[in-house]
Amino acid sequence: MKILILSTWFPYPPIQGSKIRAYNMIRSLSQENEVAIISFQDTPINDKWIEHLHQYCKKVIVVDHHPFHYPRIKTWLGFFTTLPSSVVAGYSKKMATTVQNFSVDWQPDLVIALTFVTAPYALKIPHTLRVVDMDNLLALMLRDLFLNAAGFFQKQRRYLAYWKFRNYENQIYQKFDLALVCSDLDKSRAAEYINLPQERIIAIPNGVETKIPLVQNNTSSNHNLIFNGSLSYWPNFDAMNFFLSEIFPFIIETIPDCKLLITGKNENVDISLLPRRNGHVIFTGFVDDITSLVSSCAACVVPLRHGAGTRLKILEAMAAGTPVVTTSKGAEGLDVQHGQHLLLADSPKDFADSTICILQNQILREKIIREGRNLVENVYDWRIIGEKLNRTIQLLAASK
Repeated sequence: MKILILSTWFPYPPIQGSKIRAYNMIRSLSQENEVAIISFQDTPINDKWIEHLHQYCKKVIVVDHHPFHYPRIKTWLGFFTTLPSSVVAGYSKKMATTVQNFSVDWQPDLVIALTFVTAPYALKIPHTLRVVDMDNLLALMLRDLFLNAAGFFQKQRRYLAYWKFRNYENQIYQKFDLALVCSDLDKSRAAEYINLPQERIIAIPNGVETKIPLVQNNTSSNHNLIFNGSLSYWPNFDAMNFFLSEIFPFIIETIPDCKLLITGKNENVDISLLPRRNGHVIFTGFVDDITSLVSSCAACVVPLRHGAGTRLKILEAMAAGTPVVTTSKGAEGLDVQHGQHLLLADSPKDFADSTICILQNQILREKIIREGRNLVENVYDWRIIGEKLNRTIQLLAASK
């Protein structure tokens, strides 16, 4: 089957959650299909990156347009329509033309739009099967922002954004033959406001590579914590503000040499707004080998309070043999059990106590490391997920 992928982000190198998902979906589909990709240019692209993607894609086309850099005038115009401002301001005629022209020549059997950003361009291709990967359900995140808004005007503005996006997602996703989500939980949530039959919403989980042997570098004297997420993503920033303000002081009081490493690029992020905790916090910046850094730390903390989808940072830590402490929100959509695969805690004191416990209780540490690794090997390995994705596509093609 000839499959055309429309990507919001250039999916290589796979250095953040959405790119990791896109890259592994492409790699999996290429094993049984002929794949081509048309991608926005969300970052300056190295020729070697394009060369790498040619291992999996017959054709790699990059559209010179950033999907999230909006002209101010178009953003204002979007405010006065029933469509989300980001949809109006971010629409690219260049992408639409590129997709249409390539499809006429290549004649794909199926097109996959990665996120709502590329969904409108998939609809430009007639006489083909259409699949959309909803990834993070943005309407749900906007609903969280609305519910947590402070003040009348902020609440009204955020409600309008949520209302527009909920209606837009419902309207556009109905035009696809299949919609992919990250978990069964997201499937049930999507079905609440997107008018699609349950059988047309399929859970394709996020995953990790588990080929690398588990190496446990942690010792009883290692009290380093890690948060392996970019602060440019608002729920991550909120999580770190919550942790440093309300949780970390309890931990430092009991374990004075404890340090927190925060990874990821911080351009356009005012990290001065976060408490520094007197040298106990280290901003590593972008790290080439995140697996080695995560495996060198005693625990991974994921104190998320907002967001949707599933958290690759948790799966990465489990694969690396680093025990995880997270919130109920952080563990949403993952097939995990408290006390077996990780520790769950929602209040600041409970989160701190759980983190201290994982640092000091070696028997519990070893159990969680072992069970977490088993889980990702048997459920969240990309080899297993890729097989499910290919079966899903084959069944869709056979049904038409």
